[in-house]
Amino acid sequence: MPSDYRPAGLLVPVVTPFGSDGAVDIRALERLCAELLEAGASGIVALGTTGEPTSLDAAEQAAVVAAVGRVTAEHGADLVVGAGTNDTRTTIANHQALAGIPGVSASLAMTPYYVRPSEAGIVEHFRAVAAASPVPVLAYNVPYRTGRGLGAPALLELAAIPNVAGLKQAVGALDADTLELLAAAPDGFSVLGGDDAFLFPTMLMGGTGAIAASGHLATERFAAMLAAGADGDVAAGRPHAEALLPLVQALFAEPSPAVMKALLHEQGRIPTPDVRLPHLNATPAGVERGRAALQAALAGAGDPA
Repeated sequence: MPSDYRPAGLLVPVVTPFGSDGAVDIRALERLCAELLEAGASGIVALGTTGEPTSLDAAEQAAVVAAVGRVTAEHGADLVVGAGTNDTRTTIANHQALAGIPGVSASLAMTPYYVRPSEAGIVEHFRAVAAASPVPVLAYNVPYRTGRGLGAPALLELAAIPNVAGLKQAVGALDADTLELLAAAPDGFSVLGGDDAFLFPTMLMGGTGAIAASGHLATERFAAMLAAGADGDVAAGRPHAEALLPLVQALFAEPSPAVMKALLHEQGRIPTPDVRLPHLNATPAGVERGRAALQAALAGAGDPA
């Protein structure tokens, strides 16, 4: 078994709220994490891409992780911390630093970006990181962002590495490589949906959960959809999947997390809709599309909020 840790359900890669002064609003972050967990999320990812970690300095990153850790500990929920870079030595150092943070369930480490290593090099990168990490490692295969993806043979090599607990798979489709991985992955290796539009079919084919930014909104429906998928209940899950698809499309119609931050702000859950450069705040048209999709999804769930 690659790792004893088996993530399941909905893990939300939480946004980083900014106050009107531009500083990280820790209290708002703690409130948001608590709301997500109470709405059905099984865990929170701190410093995922949605949290704009590359726009946070080291002190801000540490404060975010500490805040999320306090809330997950109070709720008995998973705490996953983004710790990957495109350099193996730095990635190892980031992982070793997690030993000093209480309550960390696992890391999330994307495949090395920009430098475009071979698939064999990526597998060896994760082998080195996992061997040095004090916590289980969740790999993140996202060629849209990194410029390099992993096919089924490399993914199955990854799944056999000790201390690699699972994979966030975000390749823009439920493709043949993903299906081969789902069919042949060893017991104890978690395949987590990472493309929010394909979460339900991924679950039906053997996924164990999802790391889904869209789960910030209509969280109860996302959690219910994943639970139905885990049970193989198409009749229960399909209405959720169909209702949530327009919301997913609206949230990612502009660079994430601008639209979801705008909607969270409209709900009074974070103090501003602001993102940091090089991102721009959502356009009025993007916010309107997101608002309409969210209202439809909530109405379909019988929730008038």
